[in-house]
Amino acid sequence: MSGTLTLPDGARMAFTDSGARDDALPLVMLHAFPLHRGMWASQLAACGLVRRCIAPDLRGFGESTLGDGPVTMDQMARDVVALLDHLAIERAAIAGLSMGGYVAFGIVRQHPERVGALILADTRAAADGEEARMKRADLIALARAEGSEAVAERQLPGLLGKTTRAQRPDLVEATRRMLESASVEAIVAGAEALRDRPDSTTLLESIAVPTLVICGAEDTVTQPREMREMAERIPGSRFVLLEEAGHLSNVEQSDRFDEAVTEFLDEIGKGHPAT
Repeated sequence: MSGTLTLPDGARMAFTDSGARDDALPLVMLHAFPLHRGMWASQLAACGLVRRCIAPDLRGFGESTLGDGPVTMDQMARDVVALLDHLAIERAAIAGLSMGGYVAFGIVRQHPERVGALILADTRAAADGEEARMKRADLIALARAEGSEAVAERQLPGLLGKTTRAQRPDLVEATRRMLESASVEAIVAGAEALRDRPDSTTLLESIAVPTLVICGAEDTVTQPREMREMAERIPGSRFVLLEEAGHLSNVEQSDRFDEAVTEFLDEIGKGHPAT
């Protein structure tokens, strides 16, 4: 089921809400930059067989609108909490990949009581350093000067691993189309929010819910060593490395990603209140 929520500032959030309505902990999946909820198609199909799964378009992307004023990661986190309220979900497993992970950290920071479990995929806790901030500025300038197609061309090599790029041209093209669907306004607002996000490294030791950390072995953006170190700082977390996957590990190795997530959530068990 697809739906739309009007947020307090008048922006609209589009979302998919599907799957079983039982006592299993619902799963909320937050997408990467500059994609949309379509990147979770496999997970919505697989995980939705056994639990309720929700995938929103984050502010400005997909079918969601930007609203007025600057966008921040914490604002996107508040949007997701507003969606949980709208769907009468008290606690959920929050899964975020890349930018979605930064939003997940924002939810942990602002509303830890709404997080029943955490899945962090191909993301990082640290804020942007100076070099990364300069790259964001270059991307913003490129978007404004040459549009979404140029951004897609720039982003693709970092988003997909070398194996995918060499052996799966259909997936490369599908990802390109998803990237090109982002508006220039959303790309600029999202890149600025990424650039200015707060550092979340101080949160790691305080995370008190079951946590799964997933990384593509060929990810050159958030590299396995960095993600493994992040996982080691989160008490009791589990680290899973997916071979032949880059930054979009859930897309490139969807079956193994789905298996890792399903096994993790099954081990948490049912009995978590869904409402």
